[in-house]
Amino acid sequence: MDVSRIRGLRLLVPVAALFCTLALVTGCSGSGPSSTKEKSTTQAAQAAVPMSGNDLQSDYQRVIKDVLPSVVQIQASNDLGSGIVYDDKGHIVTNAHVVGDEKTFKVTTAGSEDTFTAKLVFSYPEQDLAVVKLDRIPDGLKAATVADSSKVMVGQIVLAMGSPLGLSSSVTQGIVSATGRTVTEGSSDGGTGATIGNMVQTSAAINPGNSGGALVNLDGQIVGIPTLAATDPNFGGSAAPGIGFAIPSSMVKTVADQIIKNGRVTDSGRAALGITGRTVVDDSFQPAGVAVVSVKSGGAADKAGIQAGDVITGLGNTDITTITSLSEALAADSPGDRTTVTYTRNGSETKADVTLGEQ
Repeated sequence: MDVSRIRGLRLLVPVAALFCTLALVTGCSGSGPSSTKEKSTTQAAQAAVPMSGNDLQSDYQRVIKDVLPSVVQIQASNDLGSGIVYDDKGHIVTNAHVVGDEKTFKVTTAGSEDTFTAKLVFSYPEQDLAVVKLDRIPDGLKAATVADSSKVMVGQIVLAMGSPLGLSSSVTQGIVSATGRTVTEGSSDGGTGATIGNMVQTSAAINPGNSGGALVNLDGQIVGIPTLAATDPNFGGSAAPGIGFAIPSSMVKTVADQIIKNGRVTDSGRAALGITGRTVVDDSFQPAGVAVVSVKSGGAADKAGIQAGDVITGLGNTDITTITSLSEALAADSPGDRTTVTYTRNGSETKADVTLGEQ
């Protein structure tokens, strides 16, 4: 499955069916002819059906009212995306591909037509995250609440908030479809080309302009930043409906806290071999491994004896055929993990034990 950056449901709730079943049970309980009390009980159970639907609707409205003021629209000269207010000092977190190479931006907050200016604090393309800061903090600016994304569960209801297609303060609904996805972002359309691990997959509609916005649970907490939408290569690369990906909130917090404190990322938490490489092909012109172009002195590969010219074909139990597959395999590991690198040198296959470094 291909994925592309996004610059930028109907939810089938079986509540009515559940309560209809309860109503039938209530109406058939006991023995003998129906009494006025039984009829009253049945009517009360039936009346509970719309109430339950209203309860869910009220949850949506409550979360939207609470969180939407923390979601902003970010306008660069050639791009438009979203962001979340991270603190009361005017820091806003968004995607690195939203800010691109620019340093200044126009920001519009929810519920206001006023435009504010902001400057880039730091962009971290390796995780497709960036922080900008408002030059002036408007009254009523509200920071979002960031959740522990390790507690996100498949099937959990979520809302995506942002500015799809430039429609600010838009909300879509869905569920968490999967967790722990490793996805590589395209770079041909202006994306960063980052390989991002542990992403949250959602069925909430994600469209251009949603990038950098909020994926929110019904407790009003940010569980992720929508970043990627899947594309279907069989249909000309068009978006695959209901398949989007968000950077988990715990990683967002890790990166944003470092940027705000130090002005840059000092501890990425991303495993690395300490090489630069390129994909090589076999005699049939099929991808066959990653040729090591250079080795970082003192890095993980250097300490394991891997040299320029070696061709990496495996990492742990994963076959490596392209530079992307190597990046995705490393995204599943952490700095300090021990693994085995399989490579060929002068036609001979060799294995080396490696303690992974940090990117």
